[in-house]
Amino acid sequence: MSAAATARSLPLSRSIEDYLKAIYQLEAGGAPAQTSAIAEALGLAPPSVSGMLKRLAESGLIEHEPYKGVTLTAGGRRAALRIVRRHRILESYLMSKLGYDWDTVHEEAESLEHAASDQLVERMAMALGNPQYDPHGSPIPTSGGEIEEPELVSLDNVPVGDMVELRMVSDTEPERLRFLASLGLKPGTRFEVLGKQPFRGPVTIRLLGAIPRDQVIGHELACSLWCSIGEQEVG
Repeated sequence: MSAAATARSLPLSRSIEDYLKAIYQLEAGGAPAQTSAIAEALGLAPPSVSGMLKRLAESGLIEHEPYKGVTLTAGGRRAALRIVRRHRILESYLMSKLGYDWDTVHEEAESLEHAASDQLVERMAMALGNPQYDPHGSPIPTSGGEIEEPELVSLDNVPVGDMVELRMVSDTEPERLRFLASLGLKPGTRFEVLGKQPFRGPVTIRLLGAIPRDQVIGHELACSLWCSIGEQEVG
């Protein structure tokens, strides 16, 4: 049996889905996912992660080269995008229809994503008008397993003087999301980069609106804010 066929036939437990989603998110940085990074993302000890990675490799869901890292196979990527779609549709539905805040919705979606059926998720998507992005600006994979790969730049890398639109933020840290909301920084917010201090110093931006407002953003926070340069808008 081919690796792809094995991957399709393997029952995906909650644990396996969590691994595939974590590997997918780590691979988004452009390099194979390292065992230590997977362990940190899942809150597990590296030895137990190594055992699961061996099982996933034998099942055809990942390719694992010692000292080089882990990559998803085509079958593993399809399975990962399926759970990512569930998560992001759930976040969107919980906020839009049930009044959840964007700083609390991630944890709820984490619990529900393994229990929700594909039929339920598709009904939620239809009720929402098949959104392209979740509340944090992350692209939602299609039901066919395709996903937009937007060309975004982290705020710390935006040149001084550029006009940008905030497109995407991480959904995993509630305190950070609450802080961003208090600053008026959510996907769709447009601003100008006024200045950047050297040596990992803060970034100064000017929020656009009826009354423009300047705001200083620390380097660590700026690294987690993903922007598009120019006039693009969130769909």
